[in-house]
Amino acid sequence: MGVFIFLADGFEEIEGLTVVDLLRRVDIDITTVSIQDTCDVMGAHGIPVKADVTFDQIKDKKADMVILPGGMPGTLNLKAHKGVESMILNHYQDGSYIAAICAAPSVFAELGLLEGKTATSYPSFEDVLTEHKCHYVYDQVAVDGNVITSRGMGTAIAFAGKIIEILKDKKTADDVLESIVY
Repeated sequence: MGVFIFLADGFEEIEGLTVVDLLRRVDIDITTVSIQDTCDVMGAHGIPVKADVTFDQIKDKKADMVILPGGMPGTLNLKAHKGVESMILNHYQDGSYIAAICAAPSVFAELGLLEGKTATSYPSFEDVLTEHKCHYVYDQVAVDGNVITSRGMGTAIAFAGKIIEILKDKKTADDVLESIVY
């Protein structure tokens, strides 16, 4: 099955590509998914990225986890995509993992998925999470059930490490983080 990470124009490059890089280093099957009409996606800082597939190519597939990187307007573009919304809801409801970093946990909050959950986000999105009845924490990464959230670009390595720990094991996560001099 593997992992899907959704890329929209305006995504934060470090948050998206750090996760892809570290998961691929430990042989976790992660697919970059453009929500655009083509595989070409433009990052928030003008870095062009070619995704593996478009959303239409995987819309009927299942993954072990779906991941949303933050960034603006990437988060808003992800939030507006009805297919992404449906996939998040389906994965959450069947107990599969959903993960988001930076501004992207706000997408989960607005879908009602963080109510009563412990979560974190980029500081300027704290109000969005708390107004949706989330227990907000300031940890680099928060895990509650099948929901993983993280603070932002500076926590992207810790976020990827936690995902590796969950999908593989702690030793694999520790080993890859040590190998990159984390």
